[in-house]
Amino acid sequence: MSNVSGEPIVALKQVTKRFGNKIAVNQVSFTIEKGSITAILGPNGAGKSTAISMMLGLKDANEGVVELFGQNPKDLKVRERIGAMLQEVSVMDSLKTREIINLIRGYYPNPLTLDEIANLSGLSAEELNKWAVKMSGGQKRKLSFALAIAGNPELLFFDEPTVGLDTTARRLFWQTVRQLADQGKTILFTTHYLQEADDMADRIILFHNGQVAADGTPYAIKSKLTRRSLSFIVDADHHEVQQLLLEVPGVSDVHEQSGRLYAVTDDTDTALAALFRAGLAVRDIRIEQGSLDEAFDQLTMNQEEAV
Repeated sequence: MSNVSGEPIVALKQVTKRFGNKIAVNQVSFTIEKGSITAILGPNGAGKSTAISMMLGLKDANEGVVELFGQNPKDLKVRERIGAMLQEVSVMDSLKTREIINLIRGYYPNPLTLDEIANLSGLSAEELNKWAVKMSGGQKRKLSFALAIAGNPELLFFDEPTVGLDTTARRLFWQTVRQLADQGKTILFTTHYLQEADDMADRIILFHNGQVAADGTPYAIKSKLTRRSLSFIVDADHHEVQQLLLEVPGVSDVHEQSGRLYAVTDDTDTALAALFRAGLAVRDIRIEQGSLDEAFDQLTMNQEEAV
């Protein structure tokens, strides 16, 4: 876990944003604490990008209040304390990578040094001397990250930061993000790679239809929205064991796969107790929580069925 302090850095209070007759964000409220890593997830059109745009001061709320460090996101003093890496990477013509970084550094009162930025972003000496427009897609993503951290910001926004990165670059990126959070920086990110949110986030805010549909740790969201499975190997008639487990309260399904029996249940302890009471010699017992993908699908499906 990152070094969460409890100090509120971001606050949305009953925020609504409309585009014509469409409500993109509907009465949303939450706070983000200093030092936390928060993933904002949701299907396309759920409102997450609009919420981030309001936090960055790029869009104005129709109702409610958005504050960063207790102030308006458009305040210059606030802008000096934040950095953002957005999906679209555009670079200036006729400038080398190091020149662009130094230009952005100049906008901040206490920027990182060029060497610090290069080390954190993974930009090599060769890449720093390269014309920015000649960079590959992956190199431009590194440059975008470098520009986000150039001002030594306290609050960082990453919008789909690892799109287009290979596995090694993606792993290095998240290692750096964890390092920044350990220094007390606050991180907000969006991603379509749900495993990244599961692995990295202290907290997930799940948007659906313009509202916060779930808010909590990855474990809490998975525990609430997915079912656990108990799997094992047993030297007994599988059909009889299946019938035994299906009579246990909370067990909804029992099936065999690759020589293992799987029981889907709300209460793995009760299912295990039933096996031991029956004197069955079970071995290689595994208990698995449903995935974040499953929770995501379950939540959005339930919300749509309720409409």
